[in-house]
Formats: sequence, C-alpha cells, structure tokens
Amino acid sequence: MSVALVLLACLGGCVSATEDVFETAKAAYTVKADKVRPEGSILVRIFKEESELELWRSGSDGRYALVKSFPMCRWSGKLGPKKATGDRQAPEGFYQVTAGLMNPNSKYHRSFNLGFPNPLEKSLGWSGDALMVHGACSSSGCYAMTDDGVSEIYAAAEKAFALGQSDFQVQAFPFRMTPQQMAKHASDPNISFWRNLKSGYDIFEVTRKEPEVSACAGRYVFDSRRKDGVASMDPRAACPTLVAEVAPEVSERRKADLVAERETARTSVPSTAFAYSDGGMNPRFRDLLSRLGPQEMSRLTSRTSVPVSRPDAALADPFSAGR
Repeated sequence: MSVALVLLACLGGCVSATEDVFETAKAAYTVKADKVRPEGSILVRIFKEESELELWRSGSDGRYALVKSFPMCRWSGKLGPKKATGDRQAPEGFYQVTAGLMNPNSKYHRSFNLGFPNPLEKSLGWSGDALMVHGACSSSGCYAMTDDGVSEIYAAAEKAFALGQSDFQVQAFPFRMTPQQMAKHASDPNISFWRNLKSGYDIFEVTRKEPEVSACAGRYVFDSRRKDGVASMDPRAACPTLVAEVAPEVSERRKADLVAERETARTSVPSTAFAYSDGGMNPRFRDLLSRLGPQEMSRLTSRTSVPVSRPDAALADPFSAGR
C-alpha cells in the first residue's frame, strides 16, 4: 500500500494505523436459523443525540434486560450515517462484534471495532475503517466512553465471550426512535435510512429480543428469511421473495407509532435544523468541561490524559437533555 493510501486510511477512523489489525466483515449477510445465545449474552445500543450507550444482558428466556446506561463523553460529525473516509461521522447501523474485533491495548485504553463498513455499507460504497467504541473523550468518527466507562463494557463483553457468545450486536441510532423524534426529524435527508433502522429498533423495543439482520436492495431486512430456503442475501441485489417472522405486537407498535408521528407532525411547530459544530457530548460531561476546562477534563476521562477533541465544538453542541 502506498504512503498516500496509508494516510488516507488513517483519516477514516479515530485510531491510528498502529492499532491491531482486526477481522473483516463477511461479504454477504447470512440469516441464521434460530440463532441461540447463551444466557448472559450482551447487546449494545448507542444513541447519538442523547449521547448515551446502553448495555443489555440476556436472561434464561432469551430476552434482554438493561444492565446500565452510560453517558457518552464524545462523538464526532452529526446525525446521519458514515459514508466516506475522513468525514468524521460516527457510524449508524447494525454491527456484529466478535472477539477478534476487541483490542485490550488500544491507545484509548480499551476499544472494540464496530466492523464498519458492514456488508450493506460496503455494497453502498461507504468507506472508512477503525471505527471504534473506546475510552478517553476524543473522537474523529468513534464513540468515546471515558476509560472507566469502556472498561465496564469491555469486561462485560469478555465475560459474554467466555460464556460462549460468538459475537454481540451493536445497534447505533441517531436518536431514540420515538414517534416524536421521527416527526421532529422528518425533513432530514436521512429520514428514509432512519425509517429503515427503526424497523430493527422496533423489534428490540417490543420483544427485547435481538433482531436477525440481513440486507438486500440496499436496505436492512429484519427477522425475514428467503422463501427459497437459501441462507444468504446479497445486499446489492434485488430482494428475493421473503417470509417475514416479525411478531404481531411489533407490527401493531409500528402502526401506532405512525399514527402518533403524523399527529405530532400535525400539531407541533416544525423544528429548525441543528447547527452542528462537531458532534456531541452528554450534558453531564459538557457541564464538567464548562466548569473544569479541557485539561482537567482530559485527566478525569483518560488514564493517559488523552486531550478532549475539539472542546469548543463540544460546548457548542446543539442537543440538550430531554430533547
């Protein structure tokens, strides 16, 4: 690889090319029949606008229960998926993290690679690499949790792998996909993509079970199988005839949400576009940054005092608690 290509690749994520080489995603999604997770398996959900990460753990009935919600110290870019190397965007989508994507010796304390671009993203021509969840309070396309925060999440993942979980799902969303939020963002250019994400979001919200994820025709497909019995789908090809296995209560939830979204749009004042400076920071950390300054904030969030990325932009974040 040429020096120019190496430098270009380094701009795609928030860790340098000296990080460990991670496993790459498979070329096509495979819909697994009746995927069985051992009790104690984990699942992670990320919400950009709220700057929160949730850790979930499965019980004996296969349903997940919330273990802890972590305030996120920093993410970069704006709401919307990552599409290009160097755009500073943190990814949005569905990812499977294997043990090979875990890095205990990250320059940001601990990290795990989301596996961006996943097969759907590759098929869409989206580029970038080394997109992580890691420690410290610095991001150029990653989700930064502080060293203490990522330590808890990393330890939970190690325990789940030891129990026999082969990989854990990460669901990364622009915001909590309530009818009110969908109405508020209805004019955003990414709304079609977000409605696709919401199909998977709804399954987990209602059933507390991990959705099976595949893709065809440039979109995610959830809890659906090919009628012809073939296991895999090509994200680039037209969708084959599918048999949906979505629970009836999920379909009812979607119908109710659409009604609520339309009513919200009808009765509320249209929101103005957010004036992004660069990404977000949980209000708890924004308050600390405002009171203590970036130097002290670096000391508190990183064992090696990694600098807070773009602190002025973090203080100018357009989001506020409860929005």
